Amino acid sequence: MILTLSDSIQPASLRYLERGLATADASGAAATILELNTPGGLLTSLRQMTTAITTARRPVVVYVTPSGAQAASAGFFLLMAADVAAMTPGTNAGAAHPVAGEGAELTKTMAEKVTNDAAALVRSLAVQRGRPSEWAEKAVRKSLSYTEREALEYKLIDVVANDRGELLKWLDGRVVKRFDGRTEKLDTSAPEIVVVGPSAADRLLSVIAHPNIAYLLLLLGMVGIYFELSHPGVVLPGVLGGVSILLALFALSVLPVNYVGVLLILLGIGFFVAEVKVASYGLLTVAGLTSFILGSMMLIRSPFPALRVGLAVVLPTAVAVAFVVIFLLTRVLRSHGKPAVTGAEGLVGEVADVVAALEPDGKVFVHGEYWDAHSSAPVAAGGRARVVRIVGKRLEVEPVAGSGPGPGTGEA
Repeated sequence: MILTLSDSIQPASLRYLERGLATADASGAAATILELNTPGGLLTSLRQMTTAITTARRPVVVYVTPSGAQAASAGFFLLMAADVAAMTPGTNAGAAHPVAGEGAELTKTMAEKVTNDAAALVRSLAVQRGRPSEWAEKAVRKSLSYTEREALEYKLIDVVANDRGELLKWLDGRVVKRFDGRTEKLDTSAPEIVVVGPSAADRLLSVIAHPNIAYLLLLLGMVGIYFELSHPGVVLPGVLGGVSILLALFALSVLPVNYVGVLLILLGIGFFVAEVKVASYGLLTVAGLTSFILGSMMLIRSPFPALRVGLAVVLPTAVAVAFVVIFLLTRVLRSHGKPAVTGAEGLVGEVADVVAALEPDGKVFVHGEYWDAHSSAPVAAGGRARVVRIVGKRLEVEPVAGSGPGPGTGEA
């Protein structure tokens, strides 16, 4: 059974691994090979993933592949938890020192607690798997990272294999010691390869948790909600904005977020809004773009480039958001300067059709409604009158030139 994990370690990764191992257990697979390439991820998800590996009914092989891949940070723990640990040439593993949720250094006391806890976990895994705990612990305490040859030399892994086929040949006939102490002989002489890919839900959660996607969802949510607040009743932008914000919050919950970055992004949007109302000759726009870009770069801070927002995404997005916010706000301010065209205020200045002669009281029809009206001069039925003001539920009107005289003027 082949599983492929090429992403950060987060709840979607846990869902995928548990489903894959359950499938392997149910089908009686000779072994499950987890092909791994990860920059690290969440410690809470990692612990559950190591538990899933160590309690799996069938042997689990963690294989760091392809060339250029890594089992960094949390990925190193998965490698240590495996029944068989393997790497392909040109890969590395380690650098497993814990960092804070926002990517910064932990306070001294908390750092000691978290580091000691992580070190104890990796020692436990290494000892139970018969691997040297001192070298495994150095990856946690000193952030050491090992090439595949160094990992093999220090006996942190069992084999270096060029590809999956070579790994299967090496596994054939091997006796592996399970986490509970049992031994099992592997038979991969004529293997039937079954690849278990991520489900649609796994892919969706994994895509959402990507830093660039989380960043874009956050901005889309902000712009959507802003548009809905400035244009009440449109509905669609508000719905899309709300959904985007919720998805972004899920993604940010599994990413190392720096909340100073979030505040800088909000400050940048505030500068864009102020630009429309204050004659700054572009200075507020420059300040907004600067704050927005700095906040975006600081939003997700991690020692691993794969867990950061890319500059190629930040720059065009900053310009686009600045344009959209300023454009929308300009439209709103322009609409505020126009006379009302709906509601009672929208009736003032409109020309009404007289349906019951104004002598001086009568009835008029305007904006699809019948109104009681009082005219400053008589107007015959069928004539026209202009709305001057609204008094309670009655319109004050005046005759429109050419509407014809009222009754009693001697007209035949």
